[in-house]
Amino acid sequence: MSEPFAATAADVLVVGSLNMDLRIRTPRLPAPGETLTGSGFDTDGGGKGANQAVAAARQGARVAMLGAVGQDAHGAALLAALQADGIDTGAVERIAGMPSGTAAILLMPDGENSIVVIAGANHALTPERVRAQAGRLRQARVVVAQLECPLDAVTEALTIAREAGAITVLNAAPVQPLDDALLGQLDWLVVNEIEAAALAGMPVPGPTEAREVAERLRQRGPRQVLVTLGAEGLVLAGPEGTLALPAPRVQAVDTTGAGDTVVGALAAALAAGRPLREALVRAQAAAALAVTRLGTQSAMPTAAEVDRLVAAQPLQGDTP
Repeated sequence: MSEPFAATAADVLVVGSLNMDLRIRTPRLPAPGETLTGSGFDTDGGGKGANQAVAAARQGARVAMLGAVGQDAHGAALLAALQADGIDTGAVERIAGMPSGTAAILLMPDGENSIVVIAGANHALTPERVRAQAGRLRQARVVVAQLECPLDAVTEALTIAREAGAITVLNAAPVQPLDDALLGQLDWLVVNEIEAAALAGMPVPGPTEAREVAERLRQRGPRQVLVTLGAEGLVLAGPEGTLALPAPRVQAVDTTGAGDTVVGALAAALAAGRPLREALVRAQAAAALAVTRLGTQSAMPTAAEVDRLVAAQPLQGDTP
């Protein structure tokens, strides 16, 4: 069972997945039946939930994680990695008879990747287990969730958090149909262009279309909708209109975890009470730094590194 509720409340509580990433560097994706020779292999902590928790912690937030791992070597390693970043893992349950989540990542020379995820113990997160951690949820400033854990558990967590007055953030990835009741619980819906297109039912080839899609999704209930566009920056739709920000110019070597870095850094900035534009700029800067390095959690930058990039590449963007 998980540890009892901690007296120190988290700035950011992340409800979500923990995976062990198995990363293979390959010249390209293999064709069906083809065997390729790769150029490298390593492991790293992953899972969208754990990634976002690490990204927030590296930006200075007090972070707690709510989720599940197996009673295996991967589970022990995943918890140790989070604890090394100062993350409270008391609400991460170790599940007997189930493996920890695993992700197989094929990484191409241009930094792009293809990923296959095995959920494992992440699917053991139930509404009942979430309710057992209601005290943590009610005391967090920001509660973040994704969709690599069962939707009913995610919905329960966001409902408890919203009723307690926390800022609620959902990264709708991997994308799946979402009803308006859940979307109405959100202060922030964060999606990339593929996820935005799937939820809105229209393509998002660039920033112009992203504005329309973000506003369309906002009409379904979230207070703010953030669409991330990778090297093309991001678009936000909120009560005051839409805002577009370009991305810092960097040389990407591994894009794994870039979106999670945006979400975690954004959550940390929101918990710290930073102004909206500053929060977005810092989130983009954190992701830009992460993609210049190999790895997922190991590539995520510190607040001091983000400070330096923001000072070196101030982003103007447009106004709402």
